[in-house]
Amino acid sequence: MKQRKDRLAAIILLLEQEYPNASCALIYRTPFQLLVATILSAQCTDERVNKVTAPLFKQYPTASDMAKLPTEEIAQMIYTTGLYNHKANSVSGLSNILMERYDGEVPQTIEELVALPGVGRKTANVVLGNAFQIPGLAVDTHVIRLMNLLGLVQSKDAVKIEKVLMDLVPQQQWTQFSHLVISHGRRICIARRPQCSQCVLANLCPSSL
Repeated sequence: MKQRKDRLAAIILLLEQEYPNASCALIYRTPFQLLVATILSAQCTDERVNKVTAPLFKQYPTASDMAKLPTEEIAQMIYTTGLYNHKANSVSGLSNILMERYDGEVPQTIEELVALPGVGRKTANVVLGNAFQIPGLAVDTHVIRLMNLLGLVQSKDAVKIEKVLMDLVPQQQWTQFSHLVISHGRRICIARRPQCSQCVLANLCPSSL
């Protein structure tokens, strides 16, 4: 455990130097908007989500506004993000629950968040860490892939990986850790064409080519 902690601390330091401005790429103004945007980002690029949410949030910026919108209309507005019917049902459902139970506000505990339609632990942690500054370790496909390549975990299960990382990463770094790993996964450690020759982690990575 100590060896893994020390190696991960070195990895984090290198990533911090490489990506000093790493942050959430989704554009939002409120916790509700980040919640919706994160749901829409499933199997979709953040760039595409931002294009879709710009007009969506301009017309329907709050849970109250969204709850009044027919699910079919939400689906039409988010069509290009993919899985639009499922996502529309989630957005409509959570908007109505937020109005019924939370006066339109987004709750600030992971237990309450994951009880909302379409909200898993990754989405909940994104919202907690970025909208509320409550440490949250968001484990997405980049984090899963890189943690396995670095030999820090041997699992594809996001929840198991999150629990392992919670023991390895200092709590105050949880939110930023996800941003750093995601940035590296998008720019250098690309799934189909990893740029190992340009990777600052090459000497610490057993999978380096």
